[in-house]
Amino acid sequence: MDTLTLTTTEQTSAARDALAIVERADLADGTKRKYAAALVAFLGMGGDLLDAGALAVYADTLSESGKSQLKAAVRLYSNAMLDRLKARADPDNVDFVRAAEYRTEALQNAIAVKTPKGDKAHTWLTALEVKQLLDTCGDDLQGQRDRLALGVLVAAGLRRAEAVNLVFADVILQPVRGKMRTVLQVAGKGSKDRVVPIRDSLANAIDAWAAATRGSGRILRSVDQGGHLGDGLSAVGLFHLVQGHGQQVGKPDLAPHDLRRTYAQLGYEAGVPVTQISRLLGHANIATTQRYLNLALDLTTTVSDFIPF
Repeated sequence: MDTLTLTTTEQTSAARDALAIVERADLADGTKRKYAAALVAFLGMGGDLLDAGALAVYADTLSESGKSQLKAAVRLYSNAMLDRLKARADPDNVDFVRAAEYRTEALQNAIAVKTPKGDKAHTWLTALEVKQLLDTCGDDLQGQRDRLALGVLVAAGLRRAEAVNLVFADVILQPVRGKMRTVLQVAGKGSKDRVVPIRDSLANAIDAWAAATRGSGRILRSVDQGGHLGDGLSAVGLFHLVQGHGQQVGKPDLAPHDLRRTYAQLGYEAGVPVTQISRLLGHANIATTQRYLNLALDLTTTVSDFIPF
């Protein structure tokens, strides 16, 4: 995470504690940056992280996303501080610890965030649409790079940050039932590493790309107008790459995460268990995976039909 500094007047013990707690949290670096920025903005206005009233007043000036980020940051801070107090609890200070619990609850309830209702508009591609998307990539160096970029999103289910940080050393051959299978060793969100097996054609594309680029370091690289490779492709660059190819197939709003959802959806439709898809995506729980799937309730056939009651 980029270091965020406070001015002299903001250098309170609570502020330093809060930023340190966010830094140590088991979260993606981008999430930690947002939480830390939300804290710095509040503290820069003279806010007090122990004043629930001040938090509530300040939060009313923020957008819903700003409120969510500040609320999450305050929750991290207040829970950590409460855990410290509980660790030192004894018969003499138990009332003080209980009072701190009430204060923590008040801090966490000070920021009201509206829960969005209804379904978000997401995009899932069919297998035919995936092929059409990949066919928009040319045969030149940029086209090869673009096809590979789309591939690690839609055929390996990687997040945008995971894709741009993938290096050639993360592509590994592993023996499976007497034959070799190529897997990606992915450094996931919140420092949760996972192994993602990939199909042979994607593995071959990575091998061909390595040969064409004398591959080392990051797999996805920028390509300038002269056809020269850069050191790496940024997450923003990958987003624009996906949108550009999406536009060519009539989906101008296509985003990298839509390709990750498509990976999950096509796997589910092919019969891969949701539990397996969840592990491949690096989700902490099945509920998150289920939200990725474009499912409608089928009243014709249901699980109950197969239970011997």
